[in-house]
Amino acid sequence: MRTVIQPQLQFGETQITDIVIDPKSRDDNPQLLRGLQYIYTEEGLRRRVFALLEEVMPARADGKGKASRQTGRPGMEQWKILVLGVLRLGLNADYDRIQELAHQHKTTRHFCPLG
Repeated sequence: MRTVIQPQLQFGETQITDIVIDPKSRDDNPQLLRGLQYIYTEEGLRRRVFALLEEVMPARADGKGKASRQTGRPGMEQWKILVLGVLRLGLNADYDRIQELAHQHKTTRHFCPLG
């Protein structure tokens, strides 16, 4: 049940191509998000990145192989994991800061709404 990204937007979600990022900001966070937006908007690049994300599946809880895409409960989409991972490494942030960004930062929430 894992997917790279949900093809259908939920109510209140913004299409990634329509997210407005402050071009004058000198902070690292908007620069990283602008790079992720570029990956998403360039069709060829997006297909290659999504193909890689489909190959990278998390391990099963019992440690015997990879999680199945067809069975089990749905997990976090691979795109959301990529966004949060890029922010964590790009900002050299700890998990507490990433959690704060994921839940409280408006632009980050547009990139990966967590419900």
